[in-house]
Amino acid sequence: MSALAHSSRPVLYGDRARWALLHGDSLALLPLLPDHSVDVVLCDPPYGISIVGQAWDGRYLGEPEGFQAFTTTWAREVGRILRPGGYVAAFGAPRTVHRLVAGIEDAGLDVRDQLLWLYGSGAPKSRRLEYGLGTALKPSYEPIVLARALLEPGLSVTANLERHGTGALDISATAAPRPPDERRGTRQPGFWPANLVLSHEPGCDRHGGCTVGCAVPLIDRHADAAGRRLGAPPLSRLFYAAKASPAEREAGLQGLPRSVSQIFASKGRAHARANHHPTVKPVSLCRWLVRLLAPPGGVVLDPFAGSGSLGIAAVLEGRQFVGIEREAEYVAIARARIAHWVARAEAEETP
Repeated sequence: MSALAHSSRPVLYGDRARWALLHGDSLALLPLLPDHSVDVVLCDPPYGISIVGQAWDGRYLGEPEGFQAFTTTWAREVGRILRPGGYVAAFGAPRTVHRLVAGIEDAGLDVRDQLLWLYGSGAPKSRRLEYGLGTALKPSYEPIVLARALLEPGLSVTANLERHGTGALDISATAAPRPPDERRGTRQPGFWPANLVLSHEPGCDRHGGCTVGCAVPLIDRHADAAGRRLGAPPLSRLFYAAKASPAEREAGLQGLPRSVSQIFASKGRAHARANHHPTVKPVSLCRWLVRLLAPPGGVVLDPFAGSGSLGIAAVLEGRQFVGIEREAEYVAIARARIAHWVARAEAEETP
């Protein structure tokens, strides 16, 4: 962490032992970070779709070539900063993910997979036109591009792991649990993690009560009935399921101003939020990604920290976190959210 905090140019927040948040433009700050100094990069960069009119997602990023060139610029720096074999997971939008993939490839990173995050609570980005027409479908998934920095030349994955601690996914830490084997009285190894992740609706409860339209029971409802009769687990149990809620988004932000955004409208009503970032990710989903990609005690970098969900996840999973965020309003939100969850975790650890 100390090696990453050497520059006095940006304003730096955090305890600098477990987390640090730099206020500045990632394209300017990434070149200041040392070579091979982080273990994994988890990020939710601009999508290049001019989301809800935000300036940081528009202008030249709205042009396909501009968005791809922007991706290549930050991904090339990320490839330099990562340890050999370190992973990158970048959220994207279905409409522009092909440019995200191409930009990451152009930067010299090795594209390994694409995860699909399914949810049911997406808001249509189209108004209703006459005669029941519209111009867009309701989003129900986001792609997550998974890429890897090149291994050290001449090393196998095993040798790279031994030297750098990077290069492989932690399958055991992210496997979906199997039910106990009643015949043997033991619990079998978990289901191998899939490149599909499911997210409950905010209104779902932990005892299985799901709202209408939640992706998880919809998956189960259309699963093979014969398989269920034979005692197979619900299909959704083969995939990781995360939950998010308004309470999670707002935790720790009691002292910040609230504003109204139509993106949080429900049945035509807009709600005032302190966390008005338009693409907040569930902390539990982010924690799953951290466990999958980051070695224990490793350093996680997010060049587009936004409201801080990935920083919260990294700290809660025992990793060090370095975030960069350009927009001052989001810096304030991320600082407050990360500090809140760190304090909460410390309080739970205190006997």
